[in-house]
Amino acid sequence: MLHDLGIIMLVAGAISLLCKWLKQPVVLGYIVAGLLAGPYVCGSSWVNVESAETWGEVGVIFLLFSLGLEFSFKKLLQMGSTAFIGCLTIVVGMMSTGFFLGRMLGWSEMNALFLGGMLCMSSTTIVFKALDDLGLRRQKFAGICFGILVVEDLFAVVLMVLLASIAVKQQFDGQEMLWQVTKLAGYLLFWFVAGIMLIPTLLKKFKRFLNDETMTIVALGLCLGMVLLANGAGFSEALGAFVMGSILAETIECERIEHLMSPIKNLFGAIFFVSVGMMISPATLAEYWLPITLITLTVIVGQIVFATLGIVLSGQPLKVAMQSAFALTQVGEFAFIIAQFGESIGVTEKYLYPVVVAVSVITTFLTPYTLRLAEPAHAWVEKRMPGRVRSWLESLSQGRSTVAQQSLMRRLLKRVGLTVAIYAVVCIFVIMFYFQFVSGFMADGVNALVPDGWNWLGRLVALLVLLAILSPFIYKMVVKHLADIETRRLWQDDSYRRASLITLFVVRLLMALGIVTFCIAHYFTLTLGLLIVIALAITLTMLLSKKIHRRSTHMENKFMANLSARERERERHRPVRRELEAAFLDYDLHLADFELAPESAYCGRMLMQLDLRRTCGVNVVRIIRGGLYVNVPGGRERLYPHDRIVVAGSDEQIRLFQQQLSKADAQVQNTIGHSHRRATVSLEQLPVLAEMPFCGKTLADSRLSEKGQCVVLGIEHEGVMTMNPDATTVINEGDTLILAGESDKIKSLLPQEE
Repeated sequence: MLHDLGIIMLVAGAISLLCKWLKQPVVLGYIVAGLLAGPYVCGSSWVNVESAETWGEVGVIFLLFSLGLEFSFKKLLQMGSTAFIGCLTIVVGMMSTGFFLGRMLGWSEMNALFLGGMLCMSSTTIVFKALDDLGLRRQKFAGICFGILVVEDLFAVVLMVLLASIAVKQQFDGQEMLWQVTKLAGYLLFWFVAGIMLIPTLLKKFKRFLNDETMTIVALGLCLGMVLLANGAGFSEALGAFVMGSILAETIECERIEHLMSPIKNLFGAIFFVSVGMMISPATLAEYWLPITLITLTVIVGQIVFATLGIVLSGQPLKVAMQSAFALTQVGEFAFIIAQFGESIGVTEKYLYPVVVAVSVITTFLTPYTLRLAEPAHAWVEKRMPGRVRSWLESLSQGRSTVAQQSLMRRLLKRVGLTVAIYAVVCIFVIMFYFQFVSGFMADGVNALVPDGWNWLGRLVALLVLLAILSPFIYKMVVKHLADIETRRLWQDDSYRRASLITLFVVRLLMALGIVTFCIAHYFTLTLGLLIVIALAITLTMLLSKKIHRRSTHMENKFMANLSARERERERHRPVRRELEAAFLDYDLHLADFELAPESAYCGRMLMQLDLRRTCGVNVVRIIRGGLYVNVPGGRERLYPHDRIVVAGSDEQIRLFQQQLSKADAQVQNTIGHSHRRATVSLEQLPVLAEMPFCGKTLADSRLSEKGQCVVLGIEHEGVMTMNPDATTVINEGDTLILAGESDKIKSLLPQEE
């Protein structure tokens, strides 16, 4: 395997350098490297394909772990309707189009289904890279693209589970699909809650021990541990890696872990993409050139149409929608994983994998060019658009800013539903884990200590321990939100039927009663009436216990503190408040902050001298200088190194400012580079002559450092060397000075010839 890894990395390194020189994404280089090193070009004797596939499977784990670190369930809930509606439209549209295209090409239903799944997700890596290269990351549509990509990443995980279920049964089973989705949702929810509860607390407790080396090992251990848990639960290893990454994404240490994982992600990501390239057969590509061409055109046109439609329907302007759509015209990394999965379980033909990879390579190569076509395409559409359609689109975007007032009951139901779902899932997973791993061991241990005939005591102890563990979750499931403002206002409103609130409480109480009844029935066989009476008594005891109330409140507060820790840290370092950013968006203005490099040409200059409003159209609304905030600075405010300038303007104005700032920095960098090449520090010996003005003076009076811009490191007097001499040392004729400085400046200390 070491031989194979060496060949893979050597070829990947060489081709990636070529791609950098050609200004192409390195992902293309890795795939081409795999093609060149693969068995179809160099033969199977050079690299063992099975070994490469093993490395590729490891690469998938770390690739999805890194994607999880960029994902956030909380951010997902805060994205609003644009990301969800846009993603839903793309997924439904592209999956349907891909499926029908596959059937038109004569492929089987399973191949067509997998093709549709592969075409509905864009590449997070390529979109990030293309927007960075073109300097578009700060524009409004970039945020929409990232939101859609985040939702697509989550859907990709769900899609892999559904395709696996369909592939095994060779048919679509609605009941099985519902069970798999429910199972996956429960798995994600439980581990997210458990992870947020435990992992940030552990990282905080052991923070003083977590240097870079230890943090790397801990993060990798958590990742692979979750991989094992996912595998044990019947899910893929990739899902486990993604889940752990998303949990760590909510911690304060996320940025640090991302930084530490970056080299590992780059290494194994390269290995994965090289292994993808090894599966490509040039003969297959030549044979299937027509499907490759048709699928490529379908991806580009389909993504533009469906993404534009979805984003417009969510209430965004047509220009923003088209800019976002033109950025999403490629096949993403998840397509490789799905294709690899389909081939590994034998449900797809071998030609599908290289065909999809070829489409991905072509669409990735075209991404920067399609991005540049967005604005001309919008201008063309805007010019030819019927007036009725234009009015309809304007009404959609204007309606987005008005918030429909929801009823108090609907808001309360939404909160209660989410709470009950979370705590019910936690209770179910705790019960499953307890029954499988703890219950029998605990009951047998107690029974070993008591006389025969007392076996019921072991079961009773096991039951009481389980109920004690479940009590804070059951308490919150029933009681939470009873004191919320919506509940109080509805209860105090005489015109409202309070029976709805009572019914809601009774339903929650019955759910808790059902959980307790199930636990009791697992250990003891009782008549139904007695079972319900005992369960009701235990449930009411839980709800009335002050100790359980304190414990549940403490656990919930700890969870919320861990969940919001990273957000609080970000808000502390935000250049402006989130509310102010939202207010600017209402006027189609955006805020962006830039940090001044120490060598920037802007440093030392006043804002009135830069005249940014005239040259770029932006306004400086704040300057952040360390912990000092200069709000709405005046024209005489000077800029200093490492100042963070917060500017307000349109996308185009901010882009012009960014270009101007980069151009000024580049000019100064060139000047500094030339200066550094001309003037270097060297070590020089300077004999002291009688005619030198500093002869006979002390070091302090000689002012050598000022005149020669040098440092006196030593003085040799009558054969004795004194290093780092004192300022009171006298410089005598015949001494030799050891000086450090620029050679030309030191030579200026020599007597001038007349």
